[in-house]
Amino acid sequence: MDNKVKLSVLGFSFNQTQSGAYGLVLAEEDGIRRLMIVVGTPEAQSIAFKLQGSIPPRPLTHDLFKSLLSEAGIVLREVEIYKYENGVFFAKLVLLQEDKVMEIESRTSDAVAIALRTKSPIYTTETIMREQAVIFDENAMQETSGDEGRDDPALDYSLLSPEELETLLKDAVDGEDYELASLLRDELKKKKK
Repeated sequence: MDNKVKLSVLGFSFNQTQSGAYGLVLAEEDGIRRLMIVVGTPEAQSIAFKLQGSIPPRPLTHDLFKSLLSEAGIVLREVEIYKYENGVFFAKLVLLQEDKVMEIESRTSDAVAIALRTKSPIYTTETIMREQAVIFDENAMQETSGDEGRDDPALDYSLLSPEELETLLKDAVDGEDYELASLLRDELKKKKK
């Protein structure tokens, strides 16, 4: 892949045009451009868990994939988001086992979820960034009024099950993060109605 641009995961924005879809926001590591990738609820939940540092009660599919790679002696060298066509981003996992390099096609959301778990870099091309990225204006963002009380926009708590919310709530109370605990409590109340 030529002209690599390194990306980091910023978080999510709710996609109002597609029910159950979330916009995964990837940021150019040394720049102001942002790439928005539409992902489904299960993938968003998996990514959000990792961003939040939460451990689900049972391993998620992406956790299982990480364990399989580790047990087989395979390293995820990087994720490459290499193409955009008809509204879809294409990605591949670049794997290394001893001296053998393997490339496996993947949905972008799955590739990102696995990269987060293995702490592997995520790249795209300069062409994709030029054609699909948006410029992030930090000054404009500071002037807009949004959910300012929420310190972590990376996780939409409505994605989580009641059991997962209970786990996060316990962690928040144990960590004396009462603001987060109240958000989680409110979300639990909504789910129990």
